[in-house]
Amino acid sequence: MVHLKGIEEQLSLRLRLTLWYVLLLGLTMLMFSGYVYWRLQHSLMTQVDASLEMVATQALVNIDTGGEDNSMPSFQNTEEMAAIVDRLGETNLIVRLVSPTGKAWAGLGYYRNVPALVPKRPGYDSVSRGKHVWRVYSFPLEASDGSPIGWLQTAQSLDSVSHALEGLREQLYWAIPLTLLLTGLGGFFLANRALRPIDRITRTAHSISATDLSRRIQYVGPRDEVGRLADTFDAMLDRLQAAFERERQFTDDAAHELRTPLTILKGRIGVALSRPRSKREYEGTLRDLEQEVDRLIRLGTDLLFLSRLDQVRLFWHWEKVDLSGLLQVIAEQVRPIAEGKGVELSESIDSGLYVTGDQDHLIRLFLNLLDNATKYTPKGGQVRLEALQDGRDIVVSVSDTGPGIPSEAIPHIFERFFRVDADRSRETGGAGLGLAIAYEIVRQHNGHIEVQSQVGEGTTFVVFLPVEAPWQKEG
Repeated sequence: MVHLKGIEEQLSLRLRLTLWYVLLLGLTMLMFSGYVYWRLQHSLMTQVDASLEMVATQALVNIDTGGEDNSMPSFQNTEEMAAIVDRLGETNLIVRLVSPTGKAWAGLGYYRNVPALVPKRPGYDSVSRGKHVWRVYSFPLEASDGSPIGWLQTAQSLDSVSHALEGLREQLYWAIPLTLLLTGLGGFFLANRALRPIDRITRTAHSISATDLSRRIQYVGPRDEVGRLADTFDAMLDRLQAAFERERQFTDDAAHELRTPLTILKGRIGVALSRPRSKREYEGTLRDLEQEVDRLIRLGTDLLFLSRLDQVRLFWHWEKVDLSGLLQVIAEQVRPIAEGKGVELSESIDSGLYVTGDQDHLIRLFLNLLDNATKYTPKGGQVRLEALQDGRDIVVSVSDTGPGIPSEAIPHIFERFFRVDADRSRETGGAGLGLAIAYEIVRQHNGHIEVQSQVGEGTTFVVFLPVEAPWQKEG
């Protein structure tokens, strides 16, 4: 069994399909041929039996059973019996009268060629002599007083039946292998034609590498199983190419973001060591270095968060969260920072707002949005936090009176490392990951986030969170 399995694994798919097709067709033809053979044999034997019984009926009326003296039965010499004898010579039929011990008393035709037969009961039997087989029909003869005196037997050689069946077998011996051969060639041709797109898929897959994902199958043909497979393969390649490009861009951006603070750190350290400095100068340099280290820590934390999120390794603790109280606490945390910049922070939060979510990640979400709004709002500007329930969603909006976002940048605002103004973002300590993290947190809560902005008038981020738990919405 293991050896056959190994052989099957070494065969190509088209050859295996062809062999299975030929095997199934061969089994079907064998069963059909067996049925045809059996039906023909049964039909021929039925005809022979009917002929024997008919001849026995005709011969029975021309038999003299011997009368009251219980003499030996004999055939009467009539014209009808002569006609029967003529037919017997043409059809190889015989009629004979047999004693209870099997001795032939009299007969018509070549009755002595048929082996003696003492039947156990009336009906049909088969006897053979050498290669010849005879079909025998036996009918009991009785005397006038009802006592048995012998048998009337009609018999016919089955050579004609054997010849007919042998001819059918010879035809099947040639027809079945020839049919299977032609079917195998045709099946291999059809399998090769059907699997040709699979070969194209294989060649395309071999030509694809991590540095070149641009190759596509571009199948042209019917939308059958193979066509759908080719389209699915192309769609998979599109997704893989997009994922590789995002990964490559993410790596490039992360390397760039890490290089900037590290370059600054190395430069400041080099300047500090270039000549002796005063204690105040060293303290100033250390404070600047501390800011860059803080920036590196924030960047590493954000990168780790996104990496774990992409690998589905981030733990989410779902619970019922009092969003009203949570937003009030977050607003109080951000207020000193806003006042330090001369920005007014106001809030309008409805009471009794509850969502099912991860409290730690929700805190990070709204801290990012409020911190982002505070950073880009100039002195004397305003930041407003609002929260209310709208149907089956909790709607939280964060608005500012900052410079706004150009319309061409809005579709990319939630992309990782995207900045509307790179230089200004660097001054505020941002790496372009805050909004990307906010977007992912909202998405994990089965919600969505929108942005509305006009240049010179400010920006509003609107978060929609479902009241139901995420697993309830998915179910």
